[in-house]
Amino acid sequence: MRKRRPVIVGLVAGGLTLLATLLVMNLSLGDKQIDWKLPHQHAVDSPQFARTLGHLLGPPLVGGNRVEALVNGERIFPAMLDAINSARQSIAMETYIYWSGEIGSRFATALAERARAGVKVHVLLDWVGSNRIDTAYIEQLQAAGVEVTRYNKPHWHGLDRVNNRTHRKLLVVDGRIGFTGGVGIADQWRGDADNPEQWRDTHFRVEGPVVAQLQAAFLDNWVQATGNVPYGDDYFPPLSPVAGEGGNMQAQMFMSSPGGGSESMQLMYLLSLASATRSPRLSMSYFVPDDVAIDTLVAARARGVKVQIIVPGPLMDVAVVRRASRARWGRLLEAGAEIHEYMPAMYHCKVMIVDELWVSVGSTNFDNRSFAVNDEANLNVLDARFAQRQVAIFEDDLRRSRRITLEEWQSRPWRERIVEWMAGQIGSQL
Repeated sequence: MRKRRPVIVGLVAGGLTLLATLLVMNLSLGDKQIDWKLPHQHAVDSPQFARTLGHLLGPPLVGGNRVEALVNGERIFPAMLDAINSARQSIAMETYIYWSGEIGSRFATALAERARAGVKVHVLLDWVGSNRIDTAYIEQLQAAGVEVTRYNKPHWHGLDRVNNRTHRKLLVVDGRIGFTGGVGIADQWRGDADNPEQWRDTHFRVEGPVVAQLQAAFLDNWVQATGNVPYGDDYFPPLSPVAGEGGNMQAQMFMSSPGGGSESMQLMYLLSLASATRSPRLSMSYFVPDDVAIDTLVAARARGVKVQIIVPGPLMDVAVVRRASRARWGRLLEAGAEIHEYMPAMYHCKVMIVDELWVSVGSTNFDNRSFAVNDEANLNVLDARFAQRQVAIFEDDLRRSRRITLEEWQSRPWRERIVEWMAGQIGSQL
């Protein structure tokens, strides 16, 4: 028995070493992150800005699109369900959160009905984000012929990837109508955010040639998860420019993942902020900026640019993220950046507006998890009318928010500072 002990101890030690190695691999930030400040070279209204975003980082901006902002679940869910109910060829849906409840049930019923009618329906759910879904929904979908896949479900041979989640929120119907933004499929987003139980969020309905890029973003993860490649006219039909009122917008679908250039999303945000000449506005549900992001925002203030940021207030769903965020505010407040906490409800918006012209919306939070660990997708729009509409929404949210002053931040109790510092040490994983 004594002779076996070294063998047993060795096996245990080896197992612990393997687990520790996998843990470190999971908690790493994937691709190398941007670690130097970007200088201001071009304004967002410069042709060079659009060329840089299209050629250096992502697909080119395409014209002829219509993008409609849908404010809160009262408007978001009916628009999404109407599009699903109108489907004739295909539905592609990818989401991080899909939970049990009335909204989850309504989506499952609508998707199943379309599948029974002969529509090709594909649903990609993140394994972690959808952990609160009733399995009866999945059974209902599969029984109707819907292809349902859980993204990065843990397996013993893939434990090094368990920390990589798809955070993308995409819905594409017949390859012609797209939706993206911050909303998940859950009852928390119901209503009009007029009480603490209803989350404040914005989602976007898209028509025009850029919808093909939304479809490609979905297929990027679908192929990775399943190995199957849906294509053809049912998924990529010819798309004509949308003219008339609300049309002719330039747009691109911008995506990132640890395996496909996670630094691109971070660089897109930094280039956008470095190009600001008047007023970047950030609506960010999870705002934990790193040193480079802070440097970029402080440099904007040094150029005389007004910086306004709205973040969740006391009703935030993940308290530790709020603590980690507040720990990073010092230099921003000292530079004169405005930070406002949204008070009526949980604030889940993810919108960047630069100089009333350039807008980025989608799934990406302003933190290292979104920039380096998650699969993310943002719709970027270069259009003054669209940007002005987003500014109006931002101003409405601002009226429901409370500004945090430098004096208030500096005078917070030591106990809060210690908790915030501790939260900040794990900020990259939040």
